[in-house]
Amino acid sequence: MTDGFDRRVIGVLVVDDQPVVREGFAAVLSAQPDIEVVGEAADGKAAVELAQRLRPDVVLMDVRMPVLDGLAATRLLAGPEVSDPLAVIVLTTFDLDEYVYEALRAGAAGFLLKDTTRDELAAAVRLVAGGDALLAPTVTRRLIAEFARRPQQVADPAVIDPLTDREREVLVLIARGRTNAEIAGELYVGEATVKTHVNHLFAKLHLRDRVQAVILAYELGLVAPGEQTPSG
Repeated sequence: MTDGFDRRVIGVLVVDDQPVVREGFAAVLSAQPDIEVVGEAADGKAAVELAQRLRPDVVLMDVRMPVLDGLAATRLLAGPEVSDPLAVIVLTTFDLDEYVYEALRAGAAGFLLKDTTRDELAAAVRLVAGGDALLAPTVTRRLIAEFARRPQQVADPAVIDPLTDREREVLVLIARGRTNAEIAGELYVGEATVKTHVNHLFAKLHLRDRVQAVILAYELGLVAPGEQTPSG
């Protein structure tokens, strides 16, 4: 979407079964000059129907809801079987591992806790709308800890043979939580160049988003848990 000044406006669908929470998030996001709340839903079924009709840039999705829970709704909007997936940020009060992994498996592009600040919420929407993936810092640490408990080598190392040295380097930096802008700064290249490398490695590895890239990098042992702290 664009406004009268031809600036891109990010359309967001807010989904939560608690009216006070839903309206609060909608108010925070609507106050941003580059974000427009295009709709609200109180359950997963309504969210799926509304999202498929409105095609928002980002869906902010609660987990525990009646009729259809947020994880099931996310799977219908962003799962592996969806041909034209939407960007979904799963938002919950529960910092529990099973929600994180279910959300990621369901195709979520991000996972935030409801105690996130206004600025963090708006930044998360912008990040995901721009094609990046995000995890709350506490969730990221737990995700890395989970990989530390798993066998180091899960995926076939040959899967990354098609990558160039630079694409492999970019993959490692993605796994370390870097945004495209941060990768550009570390590699001393333009952000457009980084986007090209990211698109190429996604195509070669048949990855849909950065979350899948992070998981693959850890499963391959390209990044060792605990060797760095992801930025952000």
